Amino acid sequence: MNLYSEVVGHGPDVVFLHGWAMNGAIWRGTARQLAGDYCCHLVDLPGHGGSAPLNPLTLEGCVALLDQAFPWPVHVVGWSLGGAVALQWALSRPEKVRSLTLTASSPCFAQRPDWAPAMPLTTMRQFAENLEHDWRGTLKRFISLQAMGDADARAVARELTDELFSHGEPRMDALRAGLELLRTTDLRVRVHELDLPLLLQYGDRDMLTPLGAGTWLAAQQRGAEFVVHRGAAHAPFVSHSAAFVDTQHRFLAAI
Repeated sequence: MNLYSEVVGHGPDVVFLHGWAMNGAIWRGTARQLAGDYCCHLVDLPGHGGSAPLNPLTLEGCVALLDQAFPWPVHVVGWSLGGAVALQWALSRPEKVRSLTLTASSPCFAQRPDWAPAMPLTTMRQFAENLEHDWRGTLKRFISLQAMGDADARAVARELTDELFSHGEPRMDALRAGLELLRTTDLRVRVHELDLPLLLQYGDRDMLTPLGAGTWLAAQQRGAEFVVHRGAAHAPFVSHSAAFVDTQHRFLAAI
């Protein structure tokens, strides 16, 4: 199967991966600002937007499809669940990922006895239950959580909502499988294997991926650049677009 993607701009290739329930369109604003210097590939993950579902949906399965779609080395930017896919890509195919940017993402999204900067498992279970009864309402509540705490929460929620169905409705099987990935993913023991330029962009008001996840990643990778966008929640590339793009551009240009 092929992954659907939009291509914006010209220059070195940068692949953008979205979060749970969203699609590549959420990166359009970022891509437009980088288009003068970079070729931005806005990918729809399996079962989202224009991409066919993958059964079962796994990180390694997503990586295999990305590896097929991009048989040459690329820069990779991953947001939230897309960050986990990006991290797995960098770990599994280090020769293919020139640099890695993790945005409001984590190697482990669910709280564990030894891992606090994450979502409580009870919250994830509640989302899974609500998804079966009212999936539209569940997605709206999820968007509200992504924007909650942001200095411009209403505008962020509005933009995320506007892009939610821009490539069509996400498939229920993909939504279920995506939540399961969020619940079960734990790549902490492999983070030390990374050997590439790493940029971490986080918001200090993130309710879904607490800032502690980024702080932990930065401590594991001493050469990483760790940028905290003050006043931003889970989508700093939306709420703090100019600062986010400036940081991203500077990081890529230095490689």
